[in-house]
Amino acid sequence: MSDMFTQDFILNALKISIIMGLLLSYLGVHVVGRGIVFVDLALGQISMLGVAFANFSGKDQTLISIIFTMVGAFLLSFIKIKDKRLKQEAIIGIVYAVASAATVLFISKSPHGDSDISEVLFGSVFTVTNEQIMTMAVTFGIVGLVHAIFRKKFFELTEKFENHKIETIGVFNIWNFLFYLSIGLAIVLSVRSAGVIPVFSFLVIPPVSAILLSRKRKTMVIVSMLVAVFGSFFGLFFSTHYDFPAGSSVVAILGAIFALLAIVRWGINLVSSK
Repeated sequence: MSDMFTQDFILNALKISIIMGLLLSYLGVHVVGRGIVFVDLALGQISMLGVAFANFSGKDQTLISIIFTMVGAFLLSFIKIKDKRLKQEAIIGIVYAVASAATVLFISKSPHGDSDISEVLFGSVFTVTNEQIMTMAVTFGIVGLVHAIFRKKFFELTEKFENHKIETIGVFNIWNFLFYLSIGLAIVLSVRSAGVIPVFSFLVIPPVSAILLSRKRKTMVIVSMLVAVFGSFFGLFFSTHYDFPAGSSVVAILGAIFALLAIVRWGINLVSSK
């Protein structure tokens, strides 16, 4: 197994998957806690809408993608549903659906439409460059440092969403905006390398898996990150050993880890109930 990672393109894929997994799995604890699991799909799709629009208009892909994602993150930070008949997820779901449709419309005008759609969904981690890895490592390191320094502020805000006390947040909250900005930056870089579906999986599956094992915030964050790392490693091993697509393999392994932890949790509950 260790010989597999002596090849540069596989080692680069592992590096970028772990870098993505560590930050996204942490941010996912907030995403799941707030009940906004669609937000990463929406921002990821907005990011790819920027790429599709850039290809259509002949503009710079990276710049347009960043602009689209940052504007999307800014606007999503204002969504606070007070009508009990509606959920925040419903509005975010609408944003995702519209962005997806617009992306397909632009891609349909591309000479390689089918392959472009596949890359949007699952990315291509085996083709990442050292420059991409360095850019992501530095950017994610800065975002992670900000969250580590101001972790109490971010978790206090997440608890307000969990306890349905959003009326105390106000129209514009700097920490809420920084949270969405963090997700926006993480997604705009991750989606270009891994695709929408793996990024969504890193944001949701590890924290949900962690919730099965613990209710303590610190333990949840640690378990979530460990699940992301194991999912990256064994997902890429599964991909290269059995010749499957990398993104799909990582998602499948993350799903398998979640299923295993769900069985463990069921066993613990069964024993404790006796």
